[in-house]
Amino acid sequence: MLTVELHVHSALSYDGRDPVDLILEQAAGVGLDAVAITDHDEIDASLEAAERAPEYGLVGIPGIEISSKAGHVLGIGVEEAVPPGLSYGETLDRIRELGGIAVVPHPYQESRHGVMARITREELGSADAIEVYNSRLLTGRANRQAERFARERGLPMTAGSDAHISEMVGQAVTHVDATDRELEAILDAIADGRTTVDGKRTPWRISFRQAAGGVKRRVRNGVSELLR
Repeated sequence: MLTVELHVHSALSYDGRDPVDLILEQAAGVGLDAVAITDHDEIDASLEAAERAPEYGLVGIPGIEISSKAGHVLGIGVEEAVPPGLSYGETLDRIRELGGIAVVPHPYQESRHGVMARITREELGSADAIEVYNSRLLTGRANRQAERFARERGLPMTAGSDAHISEMVGQAVTHVDATDRELEAILDAIADGRTTVDGKRTPWRISFRQAAGGVKRRVRNGVSELLR
């Protein structure tokens, strides 16, 4: 079994803080086998991490968190950015065309752009996998709803820390029963549902700090754009 982190944000995300090297150091330090940086509508840091991961003894998984019209979707294993603003179905199609798998993160968390506020259960069921444990939780209810849905539909399940600071990388992981320690084997195992999940809550004080830091960075970036 390989231990994989599938949902991490770097400084390239509008609400992330840390560069690629700190994320890879943390991933290696907590004993992960593989990690995917999934920045919001940006892929350059993820591609850098995927290339440099072997230096840290890791498998690098390219990925991106896409802002579809319905909400957020993870494209795991893609090496090109999928544009934001597409419909939910178009987003899934683009991910698959690029050879990736479409994972829906925190689907029942409307305040964090979960898709279930805007799509049907049937549409959610068309994803390749469902993130059933996201460590940035308050009560855990949304995670339980996601897990219940995935089990009812027989969908592959994943977990992710949704870390926006490097210290939280590895808070939630997906254990993958892969045939070998290679990217394609990991993706195939996830798509086949050969996964189990494990995780713990991101401490509330850190979740709030991450959120506040994201707001400050968005404001700062907006001011910079206006001054150009």
